[in-house]
Amino acid sequence: MIKSLDKVLQDSKLNIRTLKALAENSFDSILITDVTNRPKILYANKAFKKLTGYSPAEVLGKTPKILQGAATDKTVITRLSKTLSAGRTFEGKAINYKKDGTPFLMHWRVVPVKLGKDTSVWLAIQRETSSI
Repeated sequence: MIKSLDKVLQDSKLNIRTLKALAENSFDSILITDVTNRPKILYANKAFKKLTGYSPAEVLGKTPKILQGAATDKTVITRLSKTLSAGRTFEGKAINYKKDGTPFLMHWRVVPVKLGKDTSVWLAIQRETSSI
């Protein structure tokens, strides 16, 4: 029998452990940021280090803009900003930069995590891609 995620996560202790295991063992990079005007990174998983070269400890409290550079498409970043300001999910691709300065094409989705009607944090799921 397949259970819905809501049913599986009904127990609060299991809920936290399951979500933590999911984030820590994901093949995709996961970032959680606050919802301020200059978002700060609250969490980065191990896959983020594999993707970018930055350890989670290095990026906590910093803005995700540390991944942007000269070739990052400003149109995509503007669309990201407008989409998040409207409280909606964003999906896009842009050239970002690893810690060593190597550019890479990143595909990412940013999802609002809401309590009631208000967004509490942003969840970004990221991966390197080879096609635009």
